[in-house]
Amino acid sequence: MDITLRDEGSVAVITWNDGENRVNLDSLARLNEIADELEGRSGPLAIVLTGKGKFFSNGLDLERFGSNPTEMAETFLDGKRTIGRLFLLPAYSVAAINGHAFAAGALISCAFDYRVMREDRGYWCTNEVEIGLALDEGLWSIMRHRLPMVTATHAALTAHRYGAPEALAAGIIDATAAESEVLNHAIEVAERYAHLDRKILARHKVLAHGDEAAVLGFIK
Repeated sequence: MDITLRDEGSVAVITWNDGENRVNLDSLARLNEIADELEGRSGPLAIVLTGKGKFFSNGLDLERFGSNPTEMAETFLDGKRTIGRLFLLPAYSVAAINGHAFAAGALISCAFDYRVMREDRGYWCTNEVEIGLALDEGLWSIMRHRLPMVTATHAALTAHRYGAPEALAAGIIDATAAESEVLNHAIEVAERYAHLDRKILARHKVLAHGDEAAVLGFIK
């Protein structure tokens, strides 16, 4: 499992470099391990999550579930709890969407305070209706909580693949950037807010996202 953490000044950069960056029990455990470390830090901090190459995250590890079917239900539960935790991390957070963000990968991106996406290639897509894997109420609530209702409904009902300009117009992301600038843009935005009072930010995140985190099974 290749998910690394490095510091760029007061910005903690999490890089997911595991091929298609699939969501499984191992990747979720690593993300939670990093969250434990970041929550234990004091002082200025902001967070960036990005991928490498073609994928930000290509969603659930369906191939792995084929060999280990009992893991699927546990991964759904742990995935929702992890997204709930990301909502409430006590630092400003930015998703640097370097490539495709599909299904669970798209939902993970929703947990970040700001999202920037590569402008020329890559899609943001919730394709569950296309692959025959239904959203449950918790997963749908992530989209409803963070996206305009018309966008959440269209995305869920059509499996539409949003390129960056369309994703920006639809309210899925906050900015687009050239491939070479996606991460730099994310770090620049994160650095801008790293000085915020993290105790107050944490309280405000509970006000903004606490109910949603509880729906997802994570209670702060």
